[in-house]
Amino acid sequence: QVQLVESGGGLVQPGGSLRLSCAASGSITGFNSMGWYRQAPGKQRELVASISRGGNLNYADAVKGRFTISRDNAKNTMYLQMNTLKPEDTAVYYCNVHTSTWSLYWGQGTQVTVSS
Repeated sequence: QVQLVESGGGLVQPGGSLRLSCAASGSITGFNSMGWYRQAPGKQRELVASISRGGNLNYADAVKGRFTISRDNAKNTMYLQMNTLKPEDTAVYYCNVHTSTWSLYWGQGTQVTVSS
């Protein structure tokens, strides 16, 4: 069983920045992949960014050049640095992991609101 806790969400003005964190209850070294998803009201959950165990990165077109995903194995934590935020980035952001046996776990989500 893996527990994931997101933090770092909040209210920010357009053009601002936030850094989300996803802390795992144990070592993330062996995880096959970790990712960030988001779900806006009335919309389906969508992939924002992912990082594989080998370090391969994948970004949604809407966030390329603005968001950066990273992981710190020593801290068992994944991050999402979000810059130049736009109102359309407003959503609940979730982290997930696929473990070494491909079990899937989700965090509880953190709200990001971009508004003036």
